[in-house]
Amino acid sequence: MIRDPDKYRPSAGVVLFGRDGRVWMGRRRKASGPYVWQFPQGGIDKGEKPRAAALRELEEETGISRELVAPLGRIKDWLYYDFPDGFKGAKAARGWQGQRQKWYAYQFLGQDSDVNLKAHRQVEFSDWRWDDLARAPLLVVPFKRDVYAQIVRAFSHLAQPQANRVST
Repeated sequence: MIRDPDKYRPSAGVVLFGRDGRVWMGRRRKASGPYVWQFPQGGIDKGEKPRAAALRELEEETGISRELVAPLGRIKDWLYYDFPDGFKGAKAARGWQGQRQKWYAYQFLGQDSDVNLKAHRQVEFSDWRWDDLARAPLLVVPFKRDVYAQIVRAFSHLAQPQANRVST
């Protein structure tokens, strides 16, 4: 499917790997139901580079600073998802058809105590956990599943203990 990039909000996200190969997942604040978990992600500000946006979003949403992560890899292409019919989110209200995203993998160098979900005035997550990368598409809202499946394929080689990991 060919998409018009101008109709998709540019955003960036981080898949944060723990030492044991599991990934950081946040529970969306005020969300209910079985599909409430996702990776840190958010919009790219005007003039901002995608990697800088991903690291900014990571810090805003988790309290984890860029000094506590090391790059492991990235997905070079934009990944797209459409908002479902009737979606009432603020981004859809601004005329976006969906989002186009750049994704980055990072190694977490800190401790669990470094996570602070209230680090930013706009709290995105109410809870967090380490989980298996392969489970991520089953935990996210259905309209983001294809993107998460692409993330799993791209970063699955990183989902192992740190000593065995090869970055890309």
